[in-house]
Amino acid sequence: MTKTQLADIFSLLEPIIQVYPDSNPWRTREGGASTYEANFELLEDMLNIPVTEGTGTQSGRLAKTIDAWVANELRRSGFRHDEVWPRLTAPRVVPREVSLFIDMLPRRMQPDARMQLLKNATVAPSDARILGRAYVKQVDVLIAQWARGPELLVSTKSMGSSFGKNLANRFEEAYGDAKNLRGRYPLASMGFLFLLRSTVLQEKSAFERAIDMMRKLKAESDVYDTTCLLLAEWNDSEPANVRILDNAVPDDLNANAFMATLVKAVLDRTPVDMHVEVRQRREHRILPVTEASQTESAPDH
Repeated sequence: MTKTQLADIFSLLEPIIQVYPDSNPWRTREGGASTYEANFELLEDMLNIPVTEGTGTQSGRLAKTIDAWVANELRRSGFRHDEVWPRLTAPRVVPREVSLFIDMLPRRMQPDARMQLLKNATVAPSDARILGRAYVKQVDVLIAQWARGPELLVSTKSMGSSFGKNLANRFEEAYGDAKNLRGRYPLASMGFLFLLRSTVLQEKSAFERAIDMMRKLKAESDVYDTTCLLLAEWNDSEPANVRILDNAVPDDLNANAFMATLVKAVLDRTPVDMHVEVRQRREHRILPVTEASQTESAPDH
């Protein structure tokens, strides 16, 4: 499978995502506490695409589907369409400042500008790659701006078989990547999401090791802020019916806790006038502040 075919999975997922409304994922519970409710129904619909294809985890299409879902959850949280990569529409990776520049062009020029952007892999690459402390790393989900640098970094992996054999390798890779990225971006919100096929439940030792691995990856201050373990169930003879087994995962590793911690880390490490819409959705109130980027971009008089 070529890289072009691999990237096209986003085009297949785009119409599925657009069917779902832009709903606020934050719910207010007794006592006023906000809890996060991830859209697992959407994730199941999205995973049906690579699973039905039968391409498996080795092709990368399953992992890219997870990337698209996490990015959409961040948009549901209130982060802007053009600041979360992969973007919902092509190009999937493009600096937010470039998008703002095109939006400010005369309307008649915008279609041609966007077409040229799609052809320019330097400005709009197929993958987001950033320099860590020791080496350049491809980041699966990213929020970044020119003036602020990377604010959120999420790495995703998936595994459908040979759990006992391969878990140690995934742990080693994830741990090394965390140290590399955290070393250069100590204030970034960082997460690691690992999707396993539910058949891992038949290998109790492997499942316990996976849980232990995910907890250790967030146990130190210079690794991930949060980790997530997703279990996906499907039948090879009836592949278009993927189910997420959220109840089979410990609460501290489920997707709701993962997304809540990711978002909180971004907000805790930025001033109140940054990511205002995210704060308003999370707190269910209108804040008496103006988004900093609006004043940053205002012309001098």
